[in-house]
Amino acid sequence: MTATVTKAVPDPARDRVGKPPPARRRGDGLVAWVFLAPYLVLFTVFVLAPIVLGLWISLHSWDFTLPNKPFVGLDNYAALFDPGSVSFDPFWNSMQATGIFTLFSVPLLIVVPLAVAMVMNQRFRGRNVFRAIYFAPYVLGVAVVGVMWRFLLDRNIGAVNSYLGALGLPDDIAWLSSVPPAWVALVGVTVWWTLGFNAVIYIAGLQDIPRELYEAATMDGAGWWAQFRNVTLPSLRPVTMFVTLITIISSANMFGQSFLMTNGAPARETQTAIFYIAETGLQNFQMGQAAAMSWILTLALMVLSVVVFAIFRLRGSLESS
Repeated sequence: MTATVTKAVPDPARDRVGKPPPARRRGDGLVAWVFLAPYLVLFTVFVLAPIVLGLWISLHSWDFTLPNKPFVGLDNYAALFDPGSVSFDPFWNSMQATGIFTLFSVPLLIVVPLAVAMVMNQRFRGRNVFRAIYFAPYVLGVAVVGVMWRFLLDRNIGAVNSYLGALGLPDDIAWLSSVPPAWVALVGVTVWWTLGFNAVIYIAGLQDIPRELYEAATMDGAGWWAQFRNVTLPSLRPVTMFVTLITIISSANMFGQSFLMTNGAPARETQTAIFYIAETGLQNFQMGQAAAMSWILTLALMVLSVVVFAIFRLRGSLESS
C-alpha cells in the first residue's frame, strides 16, 4: 500500500495571527508627504493664507490706495454693532436680505431636487436625456444666467410678462424692481439654475440604498409613502445633511444673481451681504470694514452649520432609539 502524502496549503490569515505587523520601510513617510505636497501648497496659498490675511486686514483701517494702514484693533467690528455707525444699517439690511433669500431658497433646493431625483431614478425610456436636461443649467456661468433672466423678466419687453398676458394673467409685473416679485425672481432663477447639482447628489444616494430594504417593506405591506418615510428618508439622512449644509452656504454667499438681475433694487432691499461687502471693499476701498463683515458672516454660517448638524444628529439618534 502506498501512503499518500498531503501537502499543507499555507493559510496567510492563520500565519499572520500572533505576528507583529510588517515593519514600515524607511522612506514611506517621505513618499506620503511628497504626494500630499501639491495639495498642501495649494491649500496654504489659497485657503490658510487668505484666512490669516483677512483677519489681519479686519484689524486695520485698510485702504489699499493709501500707503499707511493704521492698526485699529476691533474698531471695525464695533462699528458694525453701533447703531450710530454709518455702516450699521446697510450691513444689517444686507444680512437681512441674505437671510430672506436663504430662508426661501434652501427648502426649495432640498425638496425639489429630491423629487426630481426620485423620478429620474426610475427606469423609463429617455431617462438619461431628462437627467441631462435638468443638470444642463448648472453648467452655465452666473453671468450668463443673470443677463439672460434679466431680459426674460424685463417689465416691458420680457418674455415672462408676455406669456402671462397671453394666459390672461397680470402682465405688468416689475420682477426686478419691486418686492416681493424681485425675491420670487431671484429664488426662482436660483432654483432653476442649481437644482440639477443637488439632484445628482440625491440620485447617487438613492442608488446606494439596498433594494432589500424596499422588498422587506413591501412584504410588510408598506405603501409608497410608508417606504419613502421609513426607508428612503432615513437612508438619505447623510446625503440630505450634506445637501442642506452646502445649499445654506451657497445661498448665504449669493451675489451674482442680485448684482446682475436687480442690482440690489428696490432701494437695496435685495442687496445681499456679499454684495455689500464687495461694494464696501472694492468700490469704496474700505477693506478693513469689508474683512470684518466677512468674518461676521463667516461666524454666522459656522453657527448655523453646527445647529443644522446637531439637528440631523439628534433626529438620527431619536429614530434609532
